[in-house]
Amino acid sequence: MLIQASAGFGMLYRLDLTKAAMELLSALIERQEPGGEVNASQAELGARVGLSRNSANTAMSLLESRHLVLRPKDRKYRTYYLHPYIASYASQDELEEAIEDAAERIESGELPDITAPLYETAPPKRQSQPLRAVRAAG
Repeated sequence: MLIQASAGFGMLYRLDLTKAAMELLSALIERQEPGGEVNASQAELGARVGLSRNSANTAMSLLESRHLVLRPKDRKYRTYYLHPYIASYASQDELEEAIEDAAERIESGELPDITAPLYETAPPKRQSQPLRAVRAAG
């Protein structure tokens, strides 16, 4: 059984992720090895949650731009890494060590922190239009 780091999950609501990105993130979390490595193609991950190739590509780009998903520098095919703050680990000791190491690497600039979009004001919430009665003609 893996132990899930939850440091990044507390801010997911602020990341302004699309439904497709949330679904793809869920597939990545499900397929990860201890430490957050995921060996699957983008098409496989997208198909797992019912996304087209284009939708999976757009969703993955969003996850990468928020630094939830990290790619190896050599852009190795079929390899993704979940940010240490949301990855799973084999033991509590591994989790604590990885979080401590990630915090140091973020501070030194070696690892990007999970980033939320910066808004001067929050985007407006979608407003539903109230129903109103219409008189029948005649």
